[in-house]
Amino acid sequence: MTKIQDFKMYINGEWVDSLSGKKIQSLNPETNEVWATVPEANEKDVDKAVKSAQKAFDLSWSKLHPKERANFLRNIAEQLRSNAEHLGKIETVDTGKLFRETKSQAIYIAEYYDYFAGLADKVEGTVIPIDKPDMQVTTTRIPIGVIAAIIPWNSQMLLTAVKLAPALAMGNTLVIKASELAPVTLLEFGKLVERAGLPKGVINIITGFGDPCGKALTSHNLVEKIAFTGGPEAARHIIRNSAENLAQVSLELGGKSPVVLFNDADQENALNGITAGIFGASGQSCIAGSRLYIQSKIYDEFLNKLVEKAKKIKLGSPMDPETQMGPLNSFKQLEIIEKNIKETVERGGKIRCGGERSNISNKGIYFPATIIECKNHNLPTAENELFGPVLSVMKFETEEEAIRQMNDNQYGLSSGVYTSNLGRAMRVSKAVRAGIVFVNTYRLISPSAPFGGIKDSGYGKEAGIESIKEFTRIKTTWFNTSEKPMSDPFIMG
Repeated sequence: MTKIQDFKMYINGEWVDSLSGKKIQSLNPETNEVWATVPEANEKDVDKAVKSAQKAFDLSWSKLHPKERANFLRNIAEQLRSNAEHLGKIETVDTGKLFRETKSQAIYIAEYYDYFAGLADKVEGTVIPIDKPDMQVTTTRIPIGVIAAIIPWNSQMLLTAVKLAPALAMGNTLVIKASELAPVTLLEFGKLVERAGLPKGVINIITGFGDPCGKALTSHNLVEKIAFTGGPEAARHIIRNSAENLAQVSLELGGKSPVVLFNDADQENALNGITAGIFGASGQSCIAGSRLYIQSKIYDEFLNKLVEKAKKIKLGSPMDPETQMGPLNSFKQLEIIEKNIKETVERGGKIRCGGERSNISNKGIYFPATIIECKNHNLPTAENELFGPVLSVMKFETEEEAIRQMNDNQYGLSSGVYTSNLGRAMRVSKAVRAGIVFVNTYRLISPSAPFGGIKDSGYGKEAGIESIKEFTRIKTTWFNTSEKPMSDPFIMG
């Protein structure tokens, strides 16, 4: 049996246990065995971390010139590139994601820190053409203060970078809460932060459950903004918590992203894009393209091709370079998937491939690529976010029908359109109510491309030039340039 590794939290530049001494066990999804323990933070640990961040904000970080902060961001980027293989292995063991993806993603995520480092000294204020004589009025963007960043387990380096990098660039300090489902990756990332030389307290990383740790963090009176990625139910709790401190909130939530395939689409390209969208990362992605609408003329032909492609997807160890899908992260996910599939079949859904847990391991949590034909998208697998490799497929006739069905869902994060008709691509992408639309491609990210949704998929944008402003507040300053005294002090000018 592999020796269980013990990790500590990163608070005020020091590696510490929780004040209670309690631990959380982290399971390796490939074996379903405990491989690591991390501290279980409570309210006192949270208070210590937040006060550390506030002190760093007041005394050092917010006072640095933007170019100095940018240099620290570039240091983090270099640490990511230099330690990508190690960080990738840790993330793979902790989450079950494919090593070849976690390693390459760690390298690419460095680009986000470089991108926001380049923006650090580019955010400008304004001079307002004011309607008052002898007045010069300016606006400047100032840092918010202490940011609470809540990170899920599934894309930790990306979802940390899009919060941490712009927040740091603008002079904020942070307390980052790692997911209790796979907390070790962020603690390893903390070691890279330490090597990058940031002042103590600028970045603090804690581990704990939603209650009391998450609740104490998101309601703390010194937290000025909450940046959360996760599910809608947790988001509702966070919004309620923010009523205690009136913190700003940005939410990147779940999705049930629709993909539409028209008769004229390049089928080979669509096969690859649809496969990437739902079976990449074993479907454990908030933008997973889990609802597929195929136009009637090519429905049978294309669906047969897609089923054959899905059947050939290789399940296996996430460290094996030949593996295409690794395990699910937890048994809870597996149970949700199985429950929804069972109910869908009972209501008329037809399983074309997959549908039952894999027997390749008696310990790991493996589920094969699954495709289910649905007569309508009101069936459970087509309506609910499953966070697994399950694709619900429906038929449609007209463009208008496709748009109507794509928009008939509570979520609005991502979507996909496959067609060779440019006009149709533009019409449909404009009409779909989603924050992201992929046309003839899927599952792509970039530091310069805004990411975020609408409806129950949340609000606020991460990445892109505008996102950096979400980590600032606008200050308005009035300058009286007149040498004459003010007029009547009892009348607002």
